[in-house]
Amino acid sequence: MTQVAFHIGIEDRVAYCCRLVRKVLASGAQALILGDAALLRRVDAALWADEAAGFTPHAMADAPAAIASRSPVLLAAQVPTDLARQSVLINMTDQLPDDPHARERVIELVSADEQAIQDARARWKSYKQRGFELVNHDVRQRTAGKAADSG
Repeated sequence: MTQVAFHIGIEDRVAYCCRLVRKVLASGAQALILGDAALLRRVDAALWADEAAGFTPHAMADAPAAIASRSPVLLAAQVPTDLARQSVLINMTDQLPDDPHARERVIELVSADEQAIQDARARWKSYKQRGFELVNHDVRQRTAGKAADSG
């Protein structure tokens, strides 16, 4: 069964996504990152200059097939129909992704913006109605706990 994890309250989704991608790759999995064009450009630039990893191998889904087929991380505005090998889908859109059942895991990255959180609640309900296993990670609670511990 596909697990859907919501990471809610993220201040910097691009940096968070880069850290998450490194964890996905370290586990031996491959990732598909969904987002709008502007966000994907920022993720692309961050993965090229990833300070922790130096460079995280990735490609845009519309890259030449020889490149896209060998890239462990693909960035796309929508789920590519011909590139379904990625077991982890990282959703940075406000829409339910196409065919989430095709993945082992779907990770929803939700900003701290109240509208984004409301949109995520609607997606949560849709996933639940479809029978997905749901997990909630409220990043705001972890951040608040760290601030309290350091005070």
